[in-house]
Formats: sequence, C-alpha cells, structure tokens
Amino acid sequence: MSDKGSSSGGSRGAVKAEEVILGGEKNAQSHYVDTYWENGAHVLDVHQLQAGDAGVKTASDGVMVLIPQPSSDPNDPLNWSPIKKHIILTVISIVAFMPDFGSSMGIVTLLPQALQWMKSQNTIQHNLVGNLFCLGSGGLFTVWLSAYFGRLPVLVLFTSVALATAAWCAAATSFESYMAARILNGFFSIVAQAGGLMFIQDIFFFHEHPRKINIWSGAIIVSPYLGPLITAFIINKLKWPVAFWVFTAFTALCWLLVVGFMDETIYNRNIPRERQPVPKSRLLRLVGVEQWRSRRTRQSFGQAIMRPIIAISKLPVLLCTIYYFLNFAWIIGVNATISIWLTSIYKFTPYNLGMFYFAPTIGSLLGAGVGHWLHDLVGKLYMKRHNGVITPEARLLIIWLASPLMAVSILVLGFALEHTWHYMAIAVFCAIQVAGIMIATVALNAYLLDAYPEGSGEVGAWIVVGRTLGGFMATYIEINWVTKSGLVNAFGAQTGITAAAGLIIVFLGLFGQKIRQKQGRMTFAM
Repeated sequence: MSDKGSSSGGSRGAVKAEEVILGGEKNAQSHYVDTYWENGAHVLDVHQLQAGDAGVKTASDGVMVLIPQPSSDPNDPLNWSPIKKHIILTVISIVAFMPDFGSSMGIVTLLPQALQWMKSQNTIQHNLVGNLFCLGSGGLFTVWLSAYFGRLPVLVLFTSVALATAAWCAAATSFESYMAARILNGFFSIVAQAGGLMFIQDIFFFHEHPRKINIWSGAIIVSPYLGPLITAFIINKLKWPVAFWVFTAFTALCWLLVVGFMDETIYNRNIPRERQPVPKSRLLRLVGVEQWRSRRTRQSFGQAIMRPIIAISKLPVLLCTIYYFLNFAWIIGVNATISIWLTSIYKFTPYNLGMFYFAPTIGSLLGAGVGHWLHDLVGKLYMKRHNGVITPEARLLIIWLASPLMAVSILVLGFALEHTWHYMAIAVFCAIQVAGIMIATVALNAYLLDAYPEGSGEVGAWIVVGRTLGGFMATYIEINWVTKSGLVNAFGAQTGITAAAGLIIVFLGLFGQKIRQKQGRMTFAM
C-alpha cells in the first residue's frame, strides 16, 4: 500500500495521477502503480518487476526503481540537479536545528535569570514549557499553510518572525516579556522541523529517504544539547542575554540562507504538464505571489486545514505520535533538569555544565553516524529476504534496538544521580539515551513517510506534536515528581513507560500493514 504513494510527490495522491501526467510513458508505469499500490509493498529491484512494468524509470545503476516515478517536466523538483537538492536539504536541516537550540538555551540561563528576577528556578522554567507547547502547535499551522500558500513563502514568513522574536528574547528586561518572546519564537521557529519531510518527499526518491531523513533529524536531535553547551560557556563569563544575541545571529544566518538558496518545491502531480504553473520569478515565489496565482491548481483553504485531521485519523500515525510522546518526554525531562541536578548534587559550575553537554552531543552524532548506514542496511537485508520488496513496517525493525537503549539508560541515570555515582557514568548513559532516540526518530519518520507519502508534511508535524507535548509534560512535572518520589522511583517509572511504549512498535510490526490497508490512504484534494 505504500507504493501507491510512489506515484505521488510531496503531498499528492491518487493512482490516476500517473495516468494523467505521463502520457506516452503511462502504460508501463501505471501498470507498476496499479500492481503495487494497494498491497503495501515497494518493489525497488527492477528485476523483480512483472513483464508489464517494462519501461519503468530506474536510478543510474539500472536496477533501483525510482519512486515516485518522475515526470518529463524539467520543473519537476524530482528532476532538479543533485546540487540544488542537497543545498535545499542543507538549508532545511540548518533551519530545523534552531528551534530546539534556542529552546534549550533557557535550560542553562534559568540559573542567572532566577537571581535577576528573584523567582524560583521552577517558575523560570515555565518559559520553556510555553515554548515547547508552541513548537507543537506551530508545526500544525506550518503544514496546512504550506499546503495552501506553498512551502517557500511560509518558510520565509515564519523564519522572519522567528528572527524578530529571537532578538526580543535577548532584549527582554522582565520575565513576563521574556516568556512572551519565548512562546512566540517557539511557534514560528518550528517551520523547518515540522515541514522537513515535505521537502524531502518533494525532491528525493524513495530509496534516498532514510539517509536524507537521518541528516535532517540529526540536526534536530543534536540541537538541544549544543544549545546548553554553548550557553554554559557564555554565561560562565558574560551575562545571559549574550547567549540569546548569539541565537539571534544564528537565526539571522538561517534567514539569509532561506532567502538566498531556497525555492518552491510543491508540485501537483494530479494535473498534466501543460497545466503546471511555470516558474518565472524567484522573488515572486519568495513572497508567495506565484503560489497565490496557482492556488486553484492545488486545494481550497478548507481542504488544507483538514489535512492534519485526516492524517491523525490514521491509526499508525496516532500510534507513532503516542510512541514518540512517551519516549521523547524523558529525553526532554533529563535534558531540562540535568543542569539543576548537576549544580545541586555535584556542584557543577557553568563551565562544568558546558563540558558535560559534550556527552549527549556525541551521543546524537553517534546515533546519526550509525544510522547513516544501519537504516539502509536493514532495508537491504529485508529486501534480500523478500525478493526485492520492502514494506513500510521494515523501517520499524531498528527501533527494537533503540527502545531498550533508551529504557536502560533512564534506569541507570536514576540510580547514578540518586547514589551520586561518578558524573562520567551520567554522561555515558545520557549519550546512550540520545543515540537511541536519534535512531528511533529516523525510523519513525521513514516509516510514516513510506506509509503515507501523500501526507508527508502532516505526519512529520504530528511527530513534532508528540515530541513537544512530551517535552511540555515532562518539563512541567519532572522537578516536582523527582522531589516528591526520589530519583530512582521517578526514573524507574519512566523506564517502565519507555518499555511499555515499545509494545506499540511490536503491534505496528505485526498488524500495521493490515490496518493501513483497511483504513486506506489519506484522501486529499492534491
């Protein structure tokens, strides 16, 4: 059933699309789509195709089937040069880095802010709670606005407001002003995190997805650790607003990259080439004029609003969101409170904190490095055992490794902090926990993108919702929970929740394909 989506681009949809677009190329390729659309399998080895599939386009090796099958239109983003595609991926990854980077800076600055504004650290931490909540809600707005107005103008607008609110964070002179700035920054800075899968689906083929998702996800997962790392070194010598001025400078760089290098990637494969909008002016695309003129070739505003609702109505999307919520909560919970435990128990200085954050940073890079080959290896081994066929559920196999890593790490961290083990033990298991979530993040996104390519933006946004709501909940309750129950009891319960969440992956592995076939695809106007 996932291969049905191979004939669609970033958020498009029906079998008829290939028949409309490909014209003379229709026969072989539409036969391929009709054969594999409903059975939930991608056939990537051209030698495993049926006789009627002769003429299906392949990669340069002549073996790997291209999914989606590109049109003959040079303006089709699938036909763009590799250089242009990877520039867009790089820019999107850098912009996706910024939300959690800025959000996590507040984990460390709360120490001097509590003294300056004469409030408890728990009260100051509420700004992080608001920021995290708006990261999730901003993600949903990102995808439905992008579906109607286009990817590029929404990216430009949200990045512009993110830049303004980053400067506001640095210039705030009261806690109330600072908190308002942080909340708004979270809402607008999330744009490339929530919309990243849209761009990847729009410009890359199926067999390229895991590695591209790994690059984009790597930037996201490492960011909440580099934020505290850099901030700790800054406030060791300078005042806390300097850290947010650095954040403002980084956001300004993102804005320049977006304006300088990004382009519109939305492409409606449900209409013939002669009706496709012809790009004329990049400036007009940056401000959304060209997209506005061609809006009637996509979908109505109401239809765009319904897309996230339709997406979450699919049980696999809901279950993956819940899984991520139950796992990322404790990633954020540990990250948001570790500075408090290290300063109170181990008497760490800001400089010591900065050095400590190298550990989870290394963990995220390790997870990304291993994942660069491991996700493809699992896919190839699966195809080898299934005659060149891969189903979306194959992407979930690697999570059977990631979930135990996260569960064991949380348990050990509880004992290490409770019994004041050497801080290196804490560093090591923080790194392992982060490596686990890095691997799981790529697997979940790849699974949902394989299963619902027509809803690439929507499934990505719901994963962001799961992550940010988990962080919102954990940040709000973690300190009080640990204070009341003790580190071992609190972290032990979190270990149990993480382990139980792994049953969701087992369930999807066993029944995911049947559920997808029964519920059908996401039915969108485009």
